[in-house]
Amino acid sequence: MTLTPRKSGWIEVICGPMFSGKTEELIRRLVRAQFAKQRVSIFKPGTDNRYSEDFIVSHNQRKIKSIMVNSSKKILNFMEKADVFGIDEAQFFDDDIVEVCQEIARSGKRVVIAGLEKDFMAKPFGPMPDLLVDAEYITKVNAICMICGDPANFSQRISNEVNQVVVGETDKYEARCRKCFLPIKEENK
Repeated sequence: MTLTPRKSGWIEVICGPMFSGKTEELIRRLVRAQFAKQRVSIFKPGTDNRYSEDFIVSHNQRKIKSIMVNSSKKILNFMEKADVFGIDEAQFFDDDIVEVCQEIARSGKRVVIAGLEKDFMAKPFGPMPDLLVDAEYITKVNAICMICGDPANFSQRISNEVNQVVVGETDKYEARCRKCFLPIKEENK
């Protein structure tokens, strides 16, 4: 049985590897809230400009209008303008995103936030572990392994970049299952 809070706010986290449909699920939930005539504000980090600066865009090109912010604290400027807050690419936000989500939820509002919980080395990514610990609801989605077709829970970097944050698509990443994922050793970086 799943209970939906009626008198308090809450945090929903959608997580998984690259190409698993995190943004697609985020958009689906936010569109449903808009259909219900709820006021929705949607945010993305300044580092994610792959498709658009004004929209969150899924890999299959489904999109929804969003606001790009370079600091998670700027999201709090919209507290009186929305009942539902959508946030994409949580792993790219500063650590203040956790406190921002908590403050929004404490004010009685709904936060739906999506991101990669693991980086290309399968290590916890940015603020995601703290968001997962604090969330009332967690949805973990898998991709399909681009090597064998099994459920994929890893983002394999196929380019030579070594920085943790490298924004890219199929030119830089593949979804991989546990068997097909090739961990990059710290000493090989």
